[in-house]
Amino acid sequence: MNKQKFTEKLKAGVSVQEIENFTRKHLTEVMTVVALVIAAASSAWDFFVGPRLAILFFTLGTVLAIFFPVPIERGLNRIYGFAYKQETTTQIVLGAVKIVVAIFIPFVLFGVFGLLAGTSYHYYTRHAQITGSNKPFRKTHTSSSDEHD
Repeated sequence: MNKQKFTEKLKAGVSVQEIENFTRKHLTEVMTVVALVIAAASSAWDFFVGPRLAILFFTLGTVLAIFFPVPIERGLNRIYGFAYKQETTTQIVLGAVKIVVAIFIPFVLFGVFGLLAGTSYHYYTRHAQITGSNKPFRKTHTSSSDEHD
């Protein structure tokens, strides 16, 4: 989007219809973001449990996913593949369950996000290794017998 269209969009604002269309198209993502914001607030202000458990579970999830990437990636694909293939009402129910978990036991949600972070870390390091091995090597400058000032 160019700068002029962006500033015009900011001046005009976003209509309710555009928000509804975006939410229909990306329902699972919107519910996940809402649950994450609620879980962060619930942990930060000690509603039921404090941030210590959230940090611990996020770290445990990340470490487990880095050490055991294949089984965890398969499990996450089953969970999220199931969520995306459902009809709208089922996605809303799953999102509501995710929000309830975010309020009462947010460390579970942070553990799942830790698993996602660990698998994405593993994915991107593998991707960087593959693309790095395909790049041509930089030629190093060899010293010649001529001296330069």
